[in-house]
Amino acid sequence: MTNATIAKNIANEASSIASRYIAAWDESDAIRRRALIASVFTPEATYVDPMMSNAGHDGLDAMIGAVQQQFAGLRFKLHGKQDGHNDVVRFSWTLAAEGAEPVAYGTDIVVVADDGRISSVTGFLDAMNLPA
Repeated sequence: MTNATIAKNIANEASSIASRYIAAWDESDAIRRRALIASVFTPEATYVDPMMSNAGHDGLDAMIGAVQQQFAGLRFKLHGKQDGHNDVVRFSWTLAAEGAEPVAYGTDIVVVADDGRISSVTGFLDAMNLPA
């Protein structure tokens, strides 16, 4: 596959890549979450945002599980348009309980490997509205 082909595919697949990523963060069943992580992320994938970082399937699984415990009952949802070019996809998300105002808004930038899985994530917290 040429770089031009990969770039075109990324632009066409940005929404699908972002949706699979969010599904991994929202999966509360440990076995299903682990399978999603393996299908969404390369084995050596890295994650970094202002509050945490981790790497590899084990590290990502532990991190996602910890976030789910901290924000029990809340779910991530895509917000706005997902787009991409070359090997990079950008998307925004919210974190909220069903029917409630979001407690967090963020934007993630992911690098996609040749096999279509995410090799790195750089996350940004755009706003937090945590209750006092």
